[in-house]
Amino acid sequence: MDKVVITGATGFLGRNLTSCFLERGAEVTVLVRKESAGRALLPVHDKLRIVETGMEDVLSHLDDIGPADGWFHFAWGGVNRQEIDSPEVQERNIRGSLNCVEAARRLGCQVFMDAGSRVEYGVTNEIMAETLECHPINEYGKAKLKFFEKAAPLCQQYGMNYCHLRFFSVYGFGDHPWSVISTLTRELRKGNTVSLSACLHKWNFMYIDDAVEAVVRLYEREKIREFHKPQAVNIASRDTRVLKEFVEEVRQIAGGGILQYGTFVQAKEGALSICPDVGRMEKMTGGFQEKYTFHQGITETIKKEMEHEYEETQHTDSML
Repeated sequence: MDKVVITGATGFLGRNLTSCFLERGAEVTVLVRKESAGRALLPVHDKLRIVETGMEDVLSHLDDIGPADGWFHFAWGGVNRQEIDSPEVQERNIRGSLNCVEAARRLGCQVFMDAGSRVEYGVTNEIMAETLECHPINEYGKAKLKFFEKAAPLCQQYGMNYCHLRFFSVYGFGDHPWSVISTLTRELRKGNTVSLSACLHKWNFMYIDDAVEAVVRLYEREKIREFHKPQAVNIASRDTRVLKEFVEEVRQIAGGGILQYGTFVQAKEGALSICPDVGRMEKMTGGFQEKYTFHQGITETIKKEMEHEYEETQHTDSML
């Protein structure tokens, strides 16, 4: 039976990965800060253990965590607009993340994986293959890349198979409420107006269930592979299109609302096109293919949002 450790388990990706492993019968230990508001979102399960610690103190809690087969490092602070360009915050992330690499070694992990990002590639019109030279723009992207460059030789020295997972745009119920998909599915089905960029750049969306399935499949292959050189792996869909096409499809599914193109004030990097190469992911997972089309993923997202809203209404009514 697999024993895995997950940091960032209260976040969107980490929470769904936790549930995915539990469904497969794994024993899962999640590292959660004592003050984390997201703790209540974790599933209740007899094979889930919670250890209260942050990245900076993880080496002091090795006895609480215990031996493990795999470590999934999805924790990362300062992803909001206020801190995403803070060198101090991002440098602190790197230090804490390197603590996790050391902890994984001491606990006997065979595999270490962390959540990288598409922003590591920077501005490019080329297909984003993992072999492409990276030129990140913001401090967040620079820090993600810097951690990969520091962690890779360490994992190689420690004999751990290491995959730096570069996630593109993963969506689904429970994502940040300000993400483009969350905003569209929430506002359009209520007939509201959504302010957008011109949406003429290329984009790529992957449904959350497919993303975590790809990660688990990758882990299952990595734990039985012979030790190999650490590498980055894109986690993305095969469906890359002009963003406006995705937006219009969401409106069609949601059944209403008003879209105002060219009215949204973007981040400093502007409208960056993304076009990921997923060949390495498919090869390393033995031919992984997505289960959900974009239409199916959006339909599922809206369904879960509406179920959640209904449950909240019922709860509120019961309190009156």
